[in-house]
Amino acid sequence: MEEQATVSAADIARIAGVGRAAVSNWRRRYGDFPVPVGGTASSPLFSLPDVESWLRERGKPFEVSLGDRIWQRLRNLGDDLSLGLRVGRVGTFLSRRGSEDWGFSARYDDPDLLALVDRFADEQGAREAYEFLCERYVEAHSRQLSVTPEPVAGLMSRLIGPEPGVVLDPACGLGTLLLASGGTRLLGQDADPTVSCIAAHRLLLAGADMEMYGADALPMDSFEGRLADAVVCDPPFNEREWGYDELVGDPRWEYGQPPRGEPELAWVQHCLAHVKPGGLVAILMPLAAAGRRTGRRIRGNLLRAGALRAVVTVGGSDLWLLRRPEPGERPPSRLLLLTDPSTVEEQWREHLRGAEVPGAVRIIDLLDEEIDLSPARHQARDEHAGEAFMEVRRHFEDVRLDLPSLKVSDEKPAFTTIGELLKSGVLSVPDEVEEGDVVASPAVPAYVHSGETVVVEPSMSKYRTDPDRMDAAFLAGCLRAAGQITPGTSTRIDLKRTRIPRLPIEAQRARGEAFTRLAAFEDALREAAESGLELVRLGLAGLTEGQLIPET
Repeated sequence: MEEQATVSAADIARIAGVGRAAVSNWRRRYGDFPVPVGGTASSPLFSLPDVESWLRERGKPFEVSLGDRIWQRLRNLGDDLSLGLRVGRVGTFLSRRGSEDWGFSARYDDPDLLALVDRFADEQGAREAYEFLCERYVEAHSRQLSVTPEPVAGLMSRLIGPEPGVVLDPACGLGTLLLASGGTRLLGQDADPTVSCIAAHRLLLAGADMEMYGADALPMDSFEGRLADAVVCDPPFNEREWGYDELVGDPRWEYGQPPRGEPELAWVQHCLAHVKPGGLVAILMPLAAAGRRTGRRIRGNLLRAGALRAVVTVGGSDLWLLRRPEPGERPPSRLLLLTDPSTVEEQWREHLRGAEVPGAVRIIDLLDEEIDLSPARHQARDEHAGEAFMEVRRHFEDVRLDLPSLKVSDEKPAFTTIGELLKSGVLSVPDEVEEGDVVASPAVPAYVHSGETVVVEPSMSKYRTDPDRMDAAFLAGCLRAAGQITPGTSTRIDLKRTRIPRLPIEAQRARGEAFTRLAAFEDALREAAESGLELVRLGLAGLTEGQLIPET
């Protein structure tokens, strides 16, 4: 079946190591570029063998990895509507791999495909192989699937505590929040049985002790009567058909019957109903949920009971942090409202201890006619905006932007790849990261490690250089550049295919120093930008509240 494999424009860009715009240019400029053999006008599909032949004839570098060949073959077994089922079946195969009932694979539509999957798992590991296919699945169904961004998932996991124990996600999607939570037992449920099946296999392949159900948790609560140590949730927003009529008077609505148009307030109470007294809930909410008039009664009850402890704006959503009150516990007097998620972790810990922290607003001041809990609205009332403005201004003026001196060169160096450098012994992959090793991942810019020997996460790549043949700062700079050029073409950057200029060691060291200064310049520029935005916010607040006046 491989001769029938098809690829999208995004797939071609990934195979050829270029951006999507380059593929569009090829289609316009070259009349012999392969014509679409399927898909739609806005999302055409091309024959993989034809694309490979065309790239070879043009002398363009390309490599179709084993993972991509498996993915294209998997897609071609049927239409995209049933693609999730096929991804789930591969998950079943990998989860049972090596067990006594592994023989079920002979009943699969394409046994040859599973042989390739088995080989891929041998090379990459079963979990890594499945994560690769899941990433491709998310790319192919980006409009239908809502996946919590990794930075947000990581933040939510840190806010519920380092050792949360039993963690529940009642709208778990592909299991992203559960995987990030660090719980010792993971409970998941999702309205889409196919999605919950994929999530279950991701958890199993990660070695998790888990329980998963495929059903909508609001009308069909699979964990009724059970309590977790913590709950994380990124529920579907603005769904009108969530079971309002059938769930009138449900015992979960301890803080009030959720309005028909506010299913998010049903999810909040569902989460609270499934967490132990004293347990934490982290749930993403639409920005409007903090101020809609229809939900003000429930918001007021959550505040009075001491259940809602913080609202933090994260991107285009609000993160509500709740704690189920313990019997006889005195409600807190303040609610933490923040528009900057970068400061929330330390402030959240102090806030839970009862300490006064910046951004904490008196609950009595919030219990007005609107009960608007939008952080942006209350941040403008900063009582210390004037003093803070002067402090941030001093910090802003101290930021040094030191850009290295660079000039245009006519030299065109030859290139090698990380994979080739590994084969030749210029690079090696250490078990632990020591000072001078290079560390990189799709989420973190590459850097040269300094300090004590550490063990990094499996998702991060690590390289040790032969210092006589490869400068570590030079390598880190090339990897950092690859990470900035490639975003948008894939959620995963194949570092082994990163192009590295072939240069003498002295030239590498000179460029390595320039790379280091550019990285420092980027950090300083980001720091200046963040301080500048904070200056604007504090300046507006100070002028409005009368804490700042013009000097002239």
